[in-house]
Amino acid sequence: MNFNLDNKFFNVMNKVADGFFLCILWTVFSLPVFTLGAATTALYYVVHKSLRGNRGYVWKGFWYSFKSNFKQTTIIWLIMMVVFAFLFTDYQIMSAFLEKGSPLGMLSYFFFILMIFWSIWCVYIFTYSARFENGIKATLKNAIIIAIINLPWSVLVFVILAASLLAMYLVPFMLLVLPAAVMYIYDIILEKIFRKYMSEEDLKRELELDMENH
Repeated sequence: MNFNLDNKFFNVMNKVADGFFLCILWTVFSLPVFTLGAATTALYYVVHKSLRGNRGYVWKGFWYSFKSNFKQTTIIWLIMMVVFAFLFTDYQIMSAFLEKGSPLGMLSYFFFILMIFWSIWCVYIFTYSARFENGIKATLKNAIIIAIINLPWSVLVFVILAASLLAMYLVPFMLLVLPAAVMYIYDIILEKIFRKYMSEEDLKRELELDMENH
């Protein structure tokens, strides 16, 4: 009896096991909270390179991305936390005005929409950071521009994010599955977007890597 570990079933099971391990890594490395940006960047990096690209190993890739992007993505995440704190505070204040019947209370809807876009911006920031090397200012600017230009896809990005957060809230065990699964879906969506802004040389290199590993 031939026992072929390279058949499709074992490949799928290997991907599932890698996904579980990756989710555990992301959860552990996100626990200090301020490291969430670096951990999320590493999560997307490994999903793109290993889970979809079949290149490298989960732990090695995660640690490489986490370490190499730690400083910049941590600073960016702290900036984004300050932005969210500002938006949430204003939302709370305007909600209080709304409860009192003040016309100013209508601004609560405006700040609520901005918080939604903030979450979309974060997704683009950390997935972009995993794929491109830029400074903090350029990363923040490019991520928001790409998100706005590709608004229909950005709406889908938010729907997926909101659904996954709700699922993890209702069923905490999903934390061991959804982070990698969501990033896998994001990689399918965002790679089509990111490649529109890549140079011919980068696209050629990506194609060569895809052909080598499929």
